[in-house]
Amino acid sequence: MSKKFIADVPGVPALTSPISNAVVIGNSCYISGQLALYDDGYRASSAKDEAARAFELVFLIAKEAGFLRSDIVFVDLAFINLNRDLFEVNQLFDQLFDPRPARTIYQAAELPFSAKVKVQAVAMR
Repeated sequence: MSKKFIADVPGVPALTSPISNAVVIGNSCYISGQLALYDDGYRASSAKDEAARAFELVFLIAKEAGFLRSDIVFVDLAFINLNRDLFEVNQLFDQLFDPRPARTIYQAAELPFSAKVKVQAVAMR
């Protein structure tokens, strides 16, 4: 099965790590973890706002790979403070998805740039 590695995506800040933004294998797309990054770097904000930006990047990457938001079947969310931030990110999640994908959530010891939330996803056609 062929693989397509997606690095540069319009609207997504340039990669600073030796990774791909996504890898497409057949009808599946594996999207790397996204933070609240902009062209000028990380911008600290509320967990909900950081998650909104991370999801925006995930959706742009999915689109570049040829997938729709509705193709996202799995989301992985890492929090620095799960108890404090889960409720407001759940509200955002509910607004962003219909149908709702499967999901895991967990509290991480640390995220790059001291971010509050990291979002990664899998899409399938």
